[in-house]
Parts: sequence; structure tokens; C-alpha cells
Amino acid sequence: MFSKILIANRGEIAVRIIRACKEMGIATVSVYSEADRHSLHAALSDESFCIGEAESSESYLNEKAIISAALISGAQAIHPGYGFLSENAHFAKLCRKNGIVFIGPEPESMEKLSDKASLKELMKDAGLDVILGESEINCTEDIKKAAEVLKYPLMLKARAGGGGRGIRLIKDEGDIEEAFFQASNEASGAFGDKSLYLEKFISPARHIELQMLSDEFGNAVCLGERDCSIQRRNQKLIEETPSPGVSHKKRQKLIGSAVKAIKKIGYKGAGTLEFLMDESGHFWFMEMNVRLQVEHCVTEMLTGIDIVKWQIRIAAGMPLSFSQDSISLDGAAIECRINARACGNIKFLHIPGGPSLRFDSHLLSGMTIFPYYDSLLGKLVVFSKSREEALRKLRAALCELVIDGIPTNIEEQLQIVESEAFSNGNYNLSFMGGR
Repeated sequence: MFSKILIANRGEIAVRIIRACKEMGIATVSVYSEADRHSLHAALSDESFCIGEAESSESYLNEKAIISAALISGAQAIHPGYGFLSENAHFAKLCRKNGIVFIGPEPESMEKLSDKASLKELMKDAGLDVILGESEINCTEDIKKAAEVLKYPLMLKARAGGGGRGIRLIKDEGDIEEAFFQASNEASGAFGDKSLYLEKFISPARHIELQMLSDEFGNAVCLGERDCSIQRRNQKLIEETPSPGVSHKKRQKLIGSAVKAIKKIGYKGAGTLEFLMDESGHFWFMEMNVRLQVEHCVTEMLTGIDIVKWQIRIAAGMPLSFSQDSISLDGAAIECRINARACGNIKFLHIPGGPSLRFDSHLLSGMTIFPYYDSLLGKLVVFSKSREEALRKLRAALCELVIDGIPTNIEEQLQIVESEAFSNGNYNLSFMGGR
């Protein structure tokens, strides 16, 4: 096992990883930008290094500065969290070159799986049904030609990256030029890669993702599904597990197929397979995230399995100590993402408490929320033996959570979980009017 790990991230996920390391008896090293000098993650770690200016490009994406901090501190491994360098194969190779373990998949695996269009072919060969589409779109004429076969509506997507960036809906031929221009520019700005692909638009549909863990010894498990259908502009707001729209029979079949697929592609580490479930209940594979997901904690609350700790163990060469049959998916866990709607200073902070309630955050009273980074302030997660009780617990927790000084989406989240459609579990990607 590693004796010291550097966390190449910030905010709530850096705090989350530091706490997991402390529980494992592993020393921690944090990196921070000038803006984050007084941050919680820098204060909690055993050592901390300033790696640059406030802008992410000068700090949290500064590969050389992060590697230097790891070498100076003697860290044996780097955990990238999510976002930033978490899916960067070049950075993973740089870690290897300097004798540092990258806590995640091998860089060769990341390169193979990073192209979403090529990945769909791999998953098709592994036995999953994939959404029909065109793997390479270089101009508007390519879209028009593909539409003759696929028919409208269509979804134009970036081949690289994730997080809802570089995605545009094409309802008819009149949308093509604007969609192509916007999607390619957004993909280029977000991922440095403007290449696109096209797929058939499925609606109504639920966004269902499966949390996978696999080691280097050929063991693989699925920790159940998460329903991520409450989204605005392709950005997730609420996740829950298990999905109220997936039957036990369909769940078991999907889990079996997912485990077989992960084993076939030889993946190692934590990963997520993402699907659309159409109104007939059929699952269509969309993409795979080769990193820790923001919403991993809702799965942890349901299963009792610490995904971050297992990422570390797998990277250290340890085998999974449990099988698929030993994983319990009983009960219900729901997560609300709490986001800032503007920057400013937090004047007062009150976090709710109680059994089976978790608030993953980096917030402190008096701290400043800067414009340089993601708007996520924290994730409020509850667990109970039934979905009805979990909903009551979540509503009470949202009413109790106070973040004063900046506008947030707490009230909106409360309205969503109190709505009839969400309460009944009868919702899909159209819930927020975005699909």
C-alpha cells in the first residue's frame, strides 16, 4: 500500500480523497492555486504546495508543477479526482515516466476508450446495444447525409471529453449549421478537440449509469445503477440509486451484461457505463467515464462500499475482496448537487446532520467563492430503507441547509424533490424541459 498520495484536485473532491487516505493511514499532499491558498483541502492535508495562479490552466492543469510537487514531497501516487487531469492519458504517462502511480486506468486504456465513437464499437463487440449513429462528422454535409438514414431528430456530440460539453440537438435540417458551429467550438474550447459524432436522438428516455469496479486480476463487479435523469442543459442536478424506473429483473440483466463488457475490454479501476433507457425499457449504451464520478457518493451510501478507497487499493495492486453476489442494493439513496449561482463570500453556513445523511463539501464560513472553477458547492446525500423515507429525509435536510451570502439552487432542489413526478419516480430527461 502507498504511504503518501498527492491529490491533484481541489474543492469537495480533494477533501473527500484526503479523508479516505487518512482513514487508510496514508499521508496526503495537496496542491492549490493562489486563489485556494486558504482552502479546506490545503488545510486538511499533511503537506501542501502552491502550483500556480488562480486560473486552472496555470494551476490544476499544470502537469509539470503537479509532478514536481509529487517528486519533492515523495508521494508515490497521484489521485486526480474528477475533471481537470482525471482523463488525461498524457498526464498518466508523465506520472509513469517519473515513477509515480496514477490512480486510475492505464493511459493506454484511457486512449482506447476516450474516443466515444470508437468506444461504441468496442461495446457493441462486447455485447451491448449501442445507439445508432455516425462515428465521424467533419462538416454539415456529413450530418445531412447521415440524416437520410438515421432520420431526425439527431444528437451531435463531441468525440472527446464529457460533462455535457459539446452536445447539440438537431430537430431538423434548419438546425444543422448552428448546431455544428456551436458543438465544434465548445468541444474545441473544452477538450482541445473539435471532432464530433452523431447519434439517433432517443426521447423520452432515462439516463441510467452503472458504477463498475475492476482489478488487474480479472475481477469485476457492478455496484448497481444510478438514475441521473434530472438535468438542465446536460448538467446533472439529482441522482438516485436504485432507479425507480428499473425493475429488479432488468437490473440484474443489465448488471450481468455490464460486468461481461468490462471484463472483455480489460478495464482496471473505477469506471461508469452510461445508458439511455427508452420508454419500452430497452437500454442503449452511450459512453463510458474512465474516472471517479461526481455522484459516486450516492452509490457508496447504498452499498456501503468506499469507491475512493478501492480506487487506491486497485492502483496499489490489490484484488477486489468481494464478489457480485455479496453486494447489497437494498434501500434508497438520493443526492442533490448544491451549486452557486454567483460568486461572493459565505457569511453563514449551517449543515444538517443525522443518521445516514452526508454533505460532501469544501465550504467554510467566511470563505470566498471564486469565478475560476466549477459552481459545485457540495453534495447532499441521504439513505434510508425505503425511497419514501429517503425523500422525507432529503426534504428536511434541504430545508435545514443554510448557505448565506451567495445565491444557490437549494430552493430549486427542494421544489424538484417535492414535485409529484419526482416523488412518484415518474420522470425522465424531459423533466427540466431540456429533452
